[in-house]
Amino acid sequence: MFYSEKVLDHSLNPRNVGEIPDADGVGTIGDPRCGDYLKMSIKVKDGRLVDVKFKLCGCPAAIGTSSVTTELAIGKTLEEAYQICDDDIIRALGGLPDQKIHCSVLGPAALRLAILDYISKAKKRASASQDQHSAS
Repeated sequence: MFYSEKVLDHSLNPRNVGEIPDADGVGTIGDPRCGDYLKMSIKVKDGRLVDVKFKLCGCPAAIGTSSVTTELAIGKTLEEAYQICDDDIIRALGGLPDQKIHCSVLGPAALRLAILDYISKAKKRASASQDQHSAS
């Protein structure tokens, strides 16, 4: 099994590792096939992702794919980031060994869950704000 230079770079020097303490959205996902577990947090400003961080228990391919997912997502609108898929990750990394292709799904899936969490929280805030104005 051979990893591309980009996979090795992102695996050995992952970007955006950690948690955002006051995250606007959080998504967690696991892969029962290999035991990988990923938590991704996002910070949103003016409809764009200004920060994305991840914490992971997983193999080098999962680390690399999660790292590159954060890099692809930062600066994108929520809609653009939501569209990031496993093919984008594989392409950005210059490929993955066949037996590690499943790792490319984790980052985009956790990112989508974080975006959905953000949207859900935003709707609740808007509803609570509207309820306060109605009661006044």
